[in-house]
Amino acid sequence: MVLLMSGSLFSCHYLDIVPDNIATMEYVFRMRSTTEQYLFTLYSYLPKFTDTYVYPTILGGDEIWANDYNVNLSTPAWQIAKGFQNITDPYSNYWGGGNGGRGLYVAIRDCNTFLEHIHEVPDMDDYEKNRWAAEAKFLKAYYHFFLMRMYGPIVLVKQNLPITTSPEGVKSLQAPIDSCVNYITGLLDSATTDLPERIVAEATEQGRITKAIAKAVKAQVLALSASPLFNGNPDYATITSNGIKLFGEGYDASKWERAAIACKEAIDEAVIAGHQIYYYNGAFLPFPGSPATLTEMSVRSAVCEKWNSEVIWTSTNNRASTLQSENLPRLYTGDKQTGALSSFGVPLKIAEQFYTSNGVPINEDKTWDYNARYGIRTATSADALRISPNYKTANLNFDRETRFYSDLGFDGGRWFGQGRFNDADNVYVQAKLGQIANNHAWAYSMTGYWAKKLVNPQSVSSATEITIQSYPWPIIRLSDIYLLYSEALNEWQGPSEEAYKWIDLVRARAGLKGVTESWANYSINPNAPQSKAGFRSIIHRERLIELAFEGSRFWDLRRWKEAEQVLNQPITGWTVTGKTEDAYYQLKYIYNQKFEKRDYLWPQKEEDLIENNLLLQNPGW
Repeated sequence: MVLLMSGSLFSCHYLDIVPDNIATMEYVFRMRSTTEQYLFTLYSYLPKFTDTYVYPTILGGDEIWANDYNVNLSTPAWQIAKGFQNITDPYSNYWGGGNGGRGLYVAIRDCNTFLEHIHEVPDMDDYEKNRWAAEAKFLKAYYHFFLMRMYGPIVLVKQNLPITTSPEGVKSLQAPIDSCVNYITGLLDSATTDLPERIVAEATEQGRITKAIAKAVKAQVLALSASPLFNGNPDYATITSNGIKLFGEGYDASKWERAAIACKEAIDEAVIAGHQIYYYNGAFLPFPGSPATLTEMSVRSAVCEKWNSEVIWTSTNNRASTLQSENLPRLYTGDKQTGALSSFGVPLKIAEQFYTSNGVPINEDKTWDYNARYGIRTATSADALRISPNYKTANLNFDRETRFYSDLGFDGGRWFGQGRFNDADNVYVQAKLGQIANNHAWAYSMTGYWAKKLVNPQSVSSATEITIQSYPWPIIRLSDIYLLYSEALNEWQGPSEEAYKWIDLVRARAGLKGVTESWANYSINPNAPQSKAGFRSIIHRERLIELAFEGSRFWDLRRWKEAEQVLNQPITGWTVTGKTEDAYYQLKYIYNQKFEKRDYLWPQKEEDLIENNLLLQNPGW
C-alpha cells in the first residue's frame, strides 16, 4: 500500500526561495569587492564540522561518548545519540534551521542570487566571473546533497521565485531521489569546467573549491545513491508523492557502475592536483624515528597536519581546537584547572573494531586470543613504543595494528608528541581513579579510551596550561575516495585485483599487508576477500577504521543500512572508577543506545507540516 506521509513543504520563510532586499542586491554586485564578500557568505553556510555540540556526526552517533559531568545534556548532537530526536523541534535542523542547524535553503537561495548577478559586475574579467560562478554552483550542489543525505527526497530549488509569487506558489513537492541525484551531479559537472585544478594563492585561498573537490563530492553523491538506503530499500518502496515513487522502482546495479566511474575520475583529478596518500617525513623528530613511530605519525598527521598532500578539501573555518581539548587526557601531575577538558571517551566496541597487528579482525585472527581480550597483561621493554614498560593493562591493548595506537589513548598507552618528539622520552596515559588522567570531577574519559587521532601531536598540555595547535578540518581525504572506489568496484563487479589495489594502498600506509595476503595467512575465514559479501564486510570495516572519528561512520552506517544493528548495541567501557587493575578492567555498561528505522532519515518539523500541505513527512515520524 502507498504510505501517506503527512505533508507540507513549509512556508515561504522556511524555503527562502523568494528574494528580498533587491536594492541591496544591486549594491552588492556593483563592484568586485562587495561581490567577493557575498561569495564568502555562500561559503559561510558550510556546517561547523568540528562543533560537536550541534553538528551530529561526531557526538551524535556511537563513536565518541561524552562525560555527563562536562556536557550540556540539551546539546543537539548529544540528544540525537541518546535517541531523543523529535518532530516538535528537530535537533540539527538543516532544512528550516534551528536547534543547532542552519537552514540550508537560505544558503541555496543566496547561491541562486549570486548566480543571477555575478555576470553584471563591471570590474571583473570573464575568467574570474566564471570561476566564482562555478564555486557558487558547487556550493549550491553541496547544500542540496547535504540535505538529501539527511532527509532523502528534497525540494530542488533550481532558481529563486519572483518576489510577486503567492504563498501557494511557493509550495513545492519533494523530487524523487534519482531526480535529486541527477540535478546535483549535473550542477557539479557544470561547476567543474570553470574551477581551478589547484589553489595557487595558498595564503588567501585555501579551502576554496577546486576540480578535485567537485569530483570527490560527485563520487560521494553517486555512492550514496547506489547504497542500500536509497537503492532498492523495501522500507521505502511504496512511498509516493503526487503519484510518483520517490525511491525508484527497485535495486539498480548500474548505479554502482556510475559511482565507480565517478570515484576513478575523482582519483585521477586528485592526482593531477598533486594529492597523494600522506607519509610523515619526520621533520619534527630530533632523530630518525623508529618505523613504528613514523607509521603512527603518518596516520595521525594525515588528519592533523594542515594542508598535507592527502587532504582534498579542508574547512578553514573549523580549526578543531575545542575538539582536541575534549579528546586530550590530562598527562601531568597538577594538571587540573588549566589543562585539557578531556571529557570525551571512545566506546569499547570502537577499540575492538581495529585490527590485530596482522591486519585482520581480533575475532578472526587465529594467532590472537580473542576470548582473553579483557584479561590483564604486563608490558615489557619491547612494548615501550606502544605501552609503558612494566605497566599492567588489558590484553585488548596488545598486538594491535598501528591505527589502534595512533588513533586511541588508553591506560598505560604511549601518547607520542606533547613537545617530546623522541622515542626515548615518552609520555604515557595513567587512567585509573586517582591517577593523573582520572583525578578530576569531570575531566576524564567515561570509557577509558581517548580519540588521540584528533589531537595534533604538536598540541601540548602541562600542569599549568594547554597549548592547542589547531588545524583546518579535513572534509575529504584521498583515502576516503580510494576506499569508496574499492567499494563501488566490488558492488558493481565483485572482487578484483583493481578493487584490492585501492584498499591495499590505504592499508600499506598503516603498515599492513594487502587484504588477500593478510586473510590467507591469519584469518579463520581465509577466503573472505574472494566473495562479494566477504569483501564488502572487509571494505566496510576498513572505512570505519581508516576514517574513524572524522564523521564518515555516522553517514556510512546509514547508507549501508547497518545502523539498526550497530546503533542498537550498548555503549560500554572499562569501570573507570576502579583504582586497581582488577577493579578498572571490568566491563561496564554505560548507555543502552536505541536506533529505529525512522532514524535513518531526519524528521520534518511538525509546525512546517501544518503550515504547508505538500511536504511529506519521513517514514516513522
